[in-house]
Amino acid sequence: MYRAARTAVDTSKSSTDGADSGTDSTSAGGAGSGSAAGPAEPDETAGLARAERTGWRRWAMDTRPLRRPAYRRLWSSTIVTAVGSQLTAVAVPKQIYDITGSSAWVGYASLAGLVPLVVFALWGGAVADSMDRRKLLLITNSGIAVTSLLFWIQAVTGLESVLVLMILLALQQAFFGLNSPARNASIARLVPEHELPAANALGSTVMQTGLVAGPLLAGALIPVIGLGELYLIDSLALCVTVWAVMRLPALPPLTGSAARRAGWREVAAGFRYIALHKVLLLSFLADIIAMVLGMPRALFPQLAAETYAPYGEGLALGLLFAAIPIGAVIGGLMSGTFSRARRHGLMVIVAVMAWGAAITGFGLSGSLWVAVAFLAAAGVADMVSMVFRGAILLSAATDEMRGRMQGVFTVVVAGGPRLADVLHGTAGSVLGARAAVAGGGLLVVVAMAILAVAAPALRRYE
Repeated sequence: MYRAARTAVDTSKSSTDGADSGTDSTSAGGAGSGSAAGPAEPDETAGLARAERTGWRRWAMDTRPLRRPAYRRLWSSTIVTAVGSQLTAVAVPKQIYDITGSSAWVGYASLAGLVPLVVFALWGGAVADSMDRRKLLLITNSGIAVTSLLFWIQAVTGLESVLVLMILLALQQAFFGLNSPARNASIARLVPEHELPAANALGSTVMQTGLVAGPLLAGALIPVIGLGELYLIDSLALCVTVWAVMRLPALPPLTGSAARRAGWREVAAGFRYIALHKVLLLSFLADIIAMVLGMPRALFPQLAAETYAPYGEGLALGLLFAAIPIGAVIGGLMSGTFSRARRHGLMVIVAVMAWGAAITGFGLSGSLWVAVAFLAAAGVADMVSMVFRGAILLSAATDEMRGRMQGVFTVVVAGGPRLADVLHGTAGSVLGARAAVAGGGLLVVVAMAILAVAAPALRRYE
């Protein structure tokens, strides 16, 4: 989605065998990405990096990717859409609950959105590897914008149909599933490989900021302008993204994969590729361990009503849900402290174990403010994990496979917390909320330590 191409940057990758790294020697951009001015040469870039690592710049957000005009343009548009998308994310369940008065229907709607997201994210990865990613981004961003406009139309006409809302939600998530792999896979074509962690930190910080600001803004706007107008604001915000993508150059496949049909055979080939490249498989397993065993959000309402009721149930619930995104934003703002680390695999291991330790501390906390502090620390650890898992996926896979890797990544990121909701909800009803949370955090630490010892390819990966 960005303009600048990459010059080849020779970075060594240490692993147990050649299959573990799975990286082509031409680096992420490779020849033919079509930029008039690529990034700085390695020696020049190293000199710039050394010059920056003084004073407060050593810990502040690493903004080197923003020197790339196209990346800067798209990142700026993402600031708008990150908030806009959360307006719709709040409006849909609110409207469904207003119509039905049932939280069960809100849950059914979530499932209606998950199924097409999984299906189209997997297929969308194959599509992103077989066609111009810029063209795919134009189509899918336009589709999401039109869907938000349809949400607005059904709201202002007073249709009040849960079925229509669920159909529109499924359509929106299908477009998002097609969009996300192409968007994420494009990053490695647009910034040098050594700036991938910084680029991931910048993007993740914006999205996490949207998770905090979007719901707060929605809550403030609904009494003033009404629920339906939230959809219209989201649709207009998406027009900014479409405009930004239109200004980007073509991003065709670097190999002859454009002639390949994007079918389910190609999706299966992506899974075989993961199985053959240990570091990719291990990065997915690390995220599954962290999210399935350690994401306690399903227990937030119970904890707010029982453990933290003296602080006010509403206040406690809001703080619990906001704490992890706030921590992630703080981690992003301080990305200069870790974005230059070369041992990406070791950083993932440390971050996931830190996440588990923080979640354990949260489960043992009887004070709301201590609990929020532990959740914020977990958010910082999650940001670090996201940054380096994303960098591994972009650097350890060849360009012709990056779309499919990002498709699987989208499924893991979306599906892991939902599985955690079922697991923690069940455990909380049997063991109690605090015991379930603390136990899940400990399981994360133990499982990640076992994985790190049993699979040295991840901790050795640079």
